[in-house]
Amino acid sequence: MGNQTETHRELDCLGLYCPEPVFRTRQEIDKLAVGQVLEVVTDDPAAEEDIKRLVKRLGHQLLELRKEKEQFHFLIKKTK
Repeated sequence: MGNQTETHRELDCLGLYCPEPVFRTRQEIDKLAVGQVLEVVTDDPAAEEDIKRLVKRLGHQLLELRKEKEQFHFLIKKTK
């Protein structure tokens, strides 16, 4: 695995479907300090676009989005 980014929190949304992964992602981002990184794992196909839009709307940074089999892995950095 080439991921060298340190994650500060992990959020497992496997088995949860829209809108739950987005709600939970928002809650976890709110708990982070600026500069910390959240890793979100989900198998909800809608989450790929939904979480990307959420991160953009909130003004944070999507460091990485990768798909492994049926799972999406997001690395989100809180920027403000």
